[in-house]
Amino acid sequence: MPTAGWTLEADDVVALPIDDLALRVLRDALQSNEWNYRNWLLAASHHGYVTRKDAVAALGEAWAWLVNRGLVVPDVDQNSIGAFFISRQGHEALTRGLPWIRAVQRLDVQMVPVLEGAARPQYLRGDFEAAALMAMKEVEVRVREISGLSTGLVGRPLMQEAFRPGKEGQEGGPLSDPEAESGEAVALMELFKGAIGLFKNPASHRRVDYTDPTEAAEAVLLADLLMRLLDKIEASRS
Repeated sequence: MPTAGWTLEADDVVALPIDDLALRVLRDALQSNEWNYRNWLLAASHHGYVTRKDAVAALGEAWAWLVNRGLVVPDVDQNSIGAFFISRQGHEALTRGLPWIRAVQRLDVQMVPVLEGAARPQYLRGDFEAAALMAMKEVEVRVREISGLSTGLVGRPLMQEAFRPGKEGQEGGPLSDPEAESGEAVALMELFKGAIGLFKNPASHRRVDYTDPTEAAEAVLLADLLMRLLDKIEASRS
């Protein structure tokens, strides 16, 4: 049942964002050694919020949120309906807190296969620097593959040469679009140069401390966008 330290008023329970409420519920379940979420909800209904069905419903939604995200999982050693234990990721969420949970939610989208295999596992293990660096390295590798440029070109110079817009009487880089408006062609080149220069190059030379998991998640998602743009460029050339 909810512990004595559970002091949320019913209005607060209803008003809280679902992820914030769910983390509070999970922490209370750990502190109270609860093993059955149905018992926990019954205690809330009969004692804490006896006149507030809306608060009990919100708490039920919080438990469903925890189950759907694998933060609590069924305990097959128990016969009782509602038996659970806190998963490894659930304990990780309690340790890292709400910003980490929300950042993980940002990555809860289908990314290109190479980032699914390379960057997502690093991120979920909490190695944010490695996830962002790995994602941008994959972008660099992909640019080199489809441009056919020398392995001697790396980082920003590689992006510059690959996407260099053509000028009158001069052919552009292998990934530039000769039919694109000049401003757009320059913008595409600068997009790739900026992403690699900001998120890949510094991590290649020194340790970058991603204290904000959301920033790292956005870096990975930016790499995913760049990879999708590269897929479109390659498809247009075939």
